Amino acid sequence: MRINPSLQQLSAFLRLARAGSFSEAARQSGVSQPALSRMVQQMEEAIGARLFDRTTRSVALTPAGQDLLPIAERLVAEFDRSFSELARFIEGRRGRVAVAALPSIAAVLLPPAIARYRQGHAEVEVAVLDGLSGSVLDAVTEGRADIGLTIRPGPQTVLSYRPLVSDEFGLVCRPGEALAGEDSPLPWSVFEGRPFVAMAPGSSVRQMTDAAFLQAGLAIPPLYGCAFLGTTGHLVASGLGITALPRLTMPLLGRIDLVWRRLERPVMRRQIGVVTQPRRSLSPAAQAFLAVLEEQARMQG
Repeated sequence: MRINPSLQQLSAFLRLARAGSFSEAARQSGVSQPALSRMVQQMEEAIGARLFDRTTRSVALTPAGQDLLPIAERLVAEFDRSFSELARFIEGRRGRVAVAALPSIAAVLLPPAIARYRQGHAEVEVAVLDGLSGSVLDAVTEGRADIGLTIRPGPQTVLSYRPLVSDEFGLVCRPGEALAGEDSPLPWSVFEGRPFVAMAPGSSVRQMTDAAFLQAGLAIPPLYGCAFLGTTGHLVASGLGITALPRLTMPLLGRIDLVWRRLERPVMRRQIGVVTQPRRSLSPAAQAFLAVLEEQARMQG
């Protein structure tokens, strides 16, 4: 025997069982007494048992009704709880947001954005996947990240991209270097004849410095090829060379004394943007996070 009452019928049953009268239960339900009576009758027919003993002034549960009562309470409560959870998800107050980002963005832009976001979305889990540009794109493409923060991908990508923040390149050296005292922007030709501490091939920084040297018509041999910005900073701080880095990467170099000076001819700016899957809708929580992130990027310039 398959019993399949509707949620409306279960709710009507509960109101009548609690109120003890058709008039009060109908008032609480916002329906007429005949309409409530029909719902209860339809439910009794669906179940195949009488649920209420009726008198002229009141109703009382039959043994079948008493057995149904905890079942109906559990089902209606679970329905209400589930759709309350769904409403919180749709409002962006529940869920998970995974953000893949370049290490400099993960360290500089994301912390204040996450702090502001959590003020209104404390129950949303935010996961940060930091890595080089290729791994950021892979994370978004494979669905491990909702949002990626990296340089503009190549024309072969299937991902959507929109600019977020511009990160200018500058020369990085020790304070005691003669170049450190220059107030005017320096040309990229200053790297000629000086050891150049380079980032690893494949990193967004290395791609940009290689492009800058090519535009300037320079052949600067890269040294070391560091995978981590902290390593680059310590090599420069140890007097093993100078380097060129975007301004947003400076906090990642650690607590070492280094100087950043603007570079020109050419002026190089790393355009950091948001990458997403064009055919995959962002969750409400991810949409809300993206709005906070974009506002934070405007605030940080």
